[in-house]
Amino acid sequence: MASHRRCLVTGATGYIGGRLVPELLAAGYTVRCMARDPGKLADRPWSDDVEVAKADVTDPAALGDALADVDVAYYLIHSLGTGPSFEQRDRDAARAFADAARAAGVSRIVYLGGMESGQEGDLSPHLRSRAEVGDILLDSGVPTAALQAAVIIGSGSASFEMLRYLTDRLPAMITPKWVETRIQPIAVRDVLRYLVGAARLPAEVNRRFDIGGPDVLTYAEMMRHYAAVAELAPRLLIPVPLLTPALSSHWIGLVTPVPPGLAKPLIESLRVEVVASDHDIAQYIPDPPDGLLPLDKSIELALAHTRAGDVSTSWSSASTPGAPSDPLPSDPDWAGGTLYVDERSSAVRATPDALWRVIEGIGGTTGWYSFGGAWAARGLLDRLIGGVGLRRGRRDPVHLRPGDALDFWRVETIQPGELLRLRAEMKLPGLAWLELHVGKDDDGQTTYRQRVIFQPRGLAGQAYWRSSALFHGPVFRDMLRNIVTAAERAGTHSPLQQRAS
Repeated sequence: MASHRRCLVTGATGYIGGRLVPELLAAGYTVRCMARDPGKLADRPWSDDVEVAKADVTDPAALGDALADVDVAYYLIHSLGTGPSFEQRDRDAARAFADAARAAGVSRIVYLGGMESGQEGDLSPHLRSRAEVGDILLDSGVPTAALQAAVIIGSGSASFEMLRYLTDRLPAMITPKWVETRIQPIAVRDVLRYLVGAARLPAEVNRRFDIGGPDVLTYAEMMRHYAAVAELAPRLLIPVPLLTPALSSHWIGLVTPVPPGLAKPLIESLRVEVVASDHDIAQYIPDPPDGLLPLDKSIELALAHTRAGDVSTSWSSASTPGAPSDPLPSDPDWAGGTLYVDERSSAVRATPDALWRVIEGIGGTTGWYSFGGAWAARGLLDRLIGGVGLRRGRRDPVHLRPGDALDFWRVETIQPGELLRLRAEMKLPGLAWLELHVGKDDDGQTTYRQRVIFQPRGLAGQAYWRSSALFHGPVFRDMLRNIVTAAERAGTHSPLQQRAS
């Protein structure tokens, strides 16, 4: 059984580390997380299930304490800076960790680095540094599995988000030579499966393993695959030889929210072909019965949280994601694609039941509590362009249930007395939801919260939201005010609220 084995995860506040911890816990391991600032782990769903060691890899004493009684140590620390100093920092950190792991009697180190493809002389500075870190750990005297991956596909990974934003926002673009480099991407789900499986490798295994998915294709082909899965129009790519990695990183910084300082090492790594030279790892960690995830399925999973309507929980709350590819609260602000939110709230001098009756009765002949003419015009426009318009009304004048059509919305989630979530079925260049919440504040007073969520598709979606922003403000402000007024006019007040009024 794995439960008697303790794993140390460095980089637990990072992209892979934050997803690896719950996978190790699910596999039955005891997990200790090492962090310079333990407070960054306090809000994780699994924080109560792990030990936390405050340590910096440059502090030998604290590092020794973190590695005490550890069987398997995961090394997921990398510098993303620029200049010659980052390579020295990576070198020093790896040596300190290797020495401390050997002194602590660790039985295995697992490291995740970048794929080299046997082209050491052409490697970018960052890939060269990753390879050097692997060498240091492999020479540590502690059996080490150095896993080497190219592009990791998962919502929140920097490589995938760069692919997402470029493809989503630019229907046509001038592309540098590196978009024709062959790449072997891998789904984050498969990366995590390999990382967990590496904890059980035989003691004599001390080597590198290339890990990649079943597809080998160019970056340009990856963009075309993304466009197809995301149901975007085919992208026009015009290759030019003039864009250097430095220029490309600044261009990406303008077009996407991915910072140029992060984009540059990613682009530099794409100049050299990164294709697995072997699949030896399958001798120790067999492929799953249905095989490694192909690129299209990996992209589909990474986008699944929006298609399933879980945007409100996956994007803005700290609840546990449904899959390793879903965004985590720790992911950077630009992860997961563009999302526009109009959120408003108000105290209500009525009981929660009174407010819920108003919310559940919305639409149909009751209307939408704001600018009835504007809603009618939007419904007419939708019908003119082939949409459903407002003609569907509602099934029942009082009660709703999941799946009900409601004018040009559909009831996606209903939690009686608490939440109504509607998904737009009007013609839109993107996906949209309307959420109506009932709650209470710390003083016991009823509260109403209203959220409009829009995930644009391509430049048309960006333009749609920006062009309609001037109308959204008055419409949804009026909607909030009128729903609150309708609930208060119902005349049902709690004793506390009667005293407050």
